[in-house]
Amino acid sequence: MSQRIQAFEGEIAVERASNADVMYEAPIGTRRYRLKLIGARLAILALALSAWEIMGGDYVDTFWISQHSDIYTKLARWVSTGMLWYQVSITLQEMMIGFLIGASSGIVIGFLLGRNDFLNRLLDPFIMAIYSLPKVALAPLFILWFGIDMKPKIVLAAVVVFFLVFYNTYAGVRDVDGDLVDVVRLMGGSRLQILLLVVLPSSLTWIFTGLKIAVPYALIGAVVGEIMASNRGIGFLIEGSAGQFDTAGVFAALFVLMVISVTLNELLSRSEGILLRWKAVGK
Repeated sequence: MSQRIQAFEGEIAVERASNADVMYEAPIGTRRYRLKLIGARLAILALALSAWEIMGGDYVDTFWISQHSDIYTKLARWVSTGMLWYQVSITLQEMMIGFLIGASSGIVIGFLLGRNDFLNRLLDPFIMAIYSLPKVALAPLFILWFGIDMKPKIVLAAVVVFFLVFYNTYAGVRDVDGDLVDVVRLMGGSRLQILLLVVLPSSLTWIFTGLKIAVPYALIGAVVGEIMASNRGIGFLIEGSAGQFDTAGVFAALFVLMVISVTLNELLSRSEGILLRWKAVGK
């Protein structure tokens, strides 16, 4: 009997040791976990850049993929002349104005159609018809209507963002728990109170998802418009570099676009974390 007890205690000790090893892993969100994650990302980035540099010199002609050292040189030249900041400011203005117009209108109309079945059934075929159009195909028309300045890029970015935010907002509004709405109504809540205290908080996750998806597409809309007809902006840099067969210039402009998109997405994620502190964001 004593031998069985000792064996059982031994199994418990082994299980506790294994659990201790599992618990030793840094929980998500701790400083140790964040440092580990950043270190792994930097290692992957360093490995990719090293492979790129080697391939660009020995295995693939630099005419096709350039080398990242040439990209740094190009960026440094653009920064020193001040050209990069000017071109970035133009693209950011077009993107942000288009993003604000498209996102605000998408949220408002998404709420209206999500809460009103008649409007939803009335406008759904028209919205779907416009949504089915390739947005890039609208760019020449916008350029014809608004010229080659910032206006057509803003309109293109706003149209792209609108549908992404609209459909996410609409889905979020329709996904609200009906029982919760009935409870608030039985407690004497008005339609405005139901909207502000139930529908809006419940749909915020959907709205932020749409906003985060829309950020890079707003950038795409602005840049595509610049590539098609513009004399300034990051799209203009891409088009000019491609016309001169300057691969390093094209990659440098693409790198700037990636930095902008990642930065704006991070800002939205932090805003989501602040506004949705009552929810387990990211779980």
